[in-house]
Amino acid sequence: MALSLRLLDLERVLKLVGSKPPHVELVLTGRNAPQEIVEIADLVTEMKEVKHPYNKGFGARKGIEY
Repeated sequence: MALSLRLLDLERVLKLVGSKPPHVELVLTGRNAPQEIVEIADLVTEMKEVKHPYNKGFGARKGIEY
C-alpha cells in the first residue's frame, strides 16, 4: 500500500531489493503491488476475504485485527 499511495519511492524499493545479500530473505507485505515488484519477486500471494465477522456487525478485536 505504501507504494500505491506513493509514501515510498518505487525506484528506492527496487534498489533495496536488488542490493540485498543472497542469504537475506526479504518479505514485503501489503496489497496493490506494482508490476515491477511482482516481476522481481520469487513468491506473490493474493488473499481474498471469503467470510469475516465484520459482515455481521462485529467490530475489530484487540490482538486480532489491531
